[in-house]
Amino acid sequence: MANLTQEINRRRTFAIISHPDAGKTTLTEKFLLYGGAINLAGSVKGKATARHAVSDWMEIEKERGISVTSSVLQFEYDGYCINILDTPGHQDFSEDTYRTLMAADSAVMVIDGSKGVEPQTRKLFKVCAMRHIPIFTFINKMDRDAKDTFDLLDEVEKELGIATCPMNWPIGSGKGFKGVYDREKKQVLTFSDTEKGTKEGHTEVIDVNDADKLVSFIGAEAQDKLNEELELLEGAGAEYDLDMVRAGELTPVFFGSALTNFGVEVFLQHFLKMAMNPSGRKTASGEVVDPTTNDFSAFVFKIQANMNKAHRDRIAFMRICSGKYDATMNVKHVQSGREMRLSQPQQIMADERKILTEAYAGDIIGVFDPGIFSIGDTICAPKENVRYEGIPTFAPEHFARVRQMDTMKRKQFVKGITQIAQEGAIQIFQEFNTGLEEIIVGVVGVLQFEVLEYRLKNEYNVEIKLEKLPYEYIRWIENDTEIDLARLQGTSDMKKIKDLKDRPLLLFINEWSIGMTLDRNKDLKLSEFGRNDDI
Repeated sequence: MANLTQEINRRRTFAIISHPDAGKTTLTEKFLLYGGAINLAGSVKGKATARHAVSDWMEIEKERGISVTSSVLQFEYDGYCINILDTPGHQDFSEDTYRTLMAADSAVMVIDGSKGVEPQTRKLFKVCAMRHIPIFTFINKMDRDAKDTFDLLDEVEKELGIATCPMNWPIGSGKGFKGVYDREKKQVLTFSDTEKGTKEGHTEVIDVNDADKLVSFIGAEAQDKLNEELELLEGAGAEYDLDMVRAGELTPVFFGSALTNFGVEVFLQHFLKMAMNPSGRKTASGEVVDPTTNDFSAFVFKIQANMNKAHRDRIAFMRICSGKYDATMNVKHVQSGREMRLSQPQQIMADERKILTEAYAGDIIGVFDPGIFSIGDTICAPKENVRYEGIPTFAPEHFARVRQMDTMKRKQFVKGITQIAQEGAIQIFQEFNTGLEEIIVGVVGVLQFEVLEYRLKNEYNVEIKLEKLPYEYIRWIENDTEIDLARLQGTSDMKKIKDLKDRPLLLFINEWSIGMTLDRNKDLKLSEFGRNDDI
């Protein structure tokens, strides 16, 4: 048991969140560099011939230089086993990020020093706050002109409603960036722009009390400013409190430059000591499952089709919540009651895979899915009866009717659109009184339409035409068995549709129509979220 507890306690599972272009994928790559998982960091942007970021495996990601799906990356560093969940930065893929955060124990928030807190950062932060996930902040791109440091901290506190505690302090920014002051060790780490794509690079350490050496490097003016700012900070800044950090009430803040590799390893070292080891998970009945004392259990938080073009496979990603997984063991799929062996259990480094013989609570594993898993499903030891709370679906905000260009490819079309829907990226509906001929797609962000078109063409050889619909609001009917849908008194802009399980939903163009429909049908109960068994 001591061995099991040790293995679980050395795990750190975290998600990296940010607004697009804040440098999240670059930071992820530098972490992998330190763990020896890759030898050369690839730039996210660049020409078609350039290296692509390790965490971007989908063809459309490589072409456009954006992350549209979460990646799972595992590596060892300094005695820790680290699982990084790299999330899409673009707001149109926030639902994928939300599900990924359900599988993480903490989050690293990357902020662009010149832009501060941006809209997507706010949205993702709210999800973290809702789940009381500890948040660690890396203020990036200090080698470019940045906002005033106090203003940046103030912005984080006001915009996100969380106290900040700077663990180090930047000396200048842009061309005047000289390095950072480590508040705990009372040392200045000097910055030199020589470390792109490598983990080596010369960073000199100067004791803050060695005034002559410090002045010779950063200049008298920068030294005076540093002393002044540190004095202000001592009087105004929140004190470091690990309990508050772990409760999600205080965020430790670090400054650096992921592109030039400055401050990344320092951040990683501090983070690993402060971040929580795998924590207990709540079941649907409200009990908390202890990671170290319970038998194996896990839940599915992501399904991805066609990661390997040669095999046309589907991978279900699972977060192990308790115990140890052994590749020879039988497990129970709780939703169906079936006992089975997980097929081809593997750890995944973007599109590279390593078959597993064992894994522990906190680890993320990918297993081959023959079509039985859904997002939110629980898997556990055969004699256990664990069922984790479900993952709510986001209500789509954009809708389109899908028409296939070649009716002879009906089979591929239905297979493709159904598989992509099972991943949770899109939701598919049908006209209320027709079959699968008329398909309506709902998405959280419009860029998902583009991804859908691209993937159907490239992965299933099916071309489609999307006809945008004017609806913006969707509501699930909670008491559909008690309502006579034929006699439902709606508004002129309301449309009845159904999901693939034949459950009725209502679409509206205007928000006021929802209230009017409820007024006209006193027994009607509507919900903004799909029920957990929808997923």
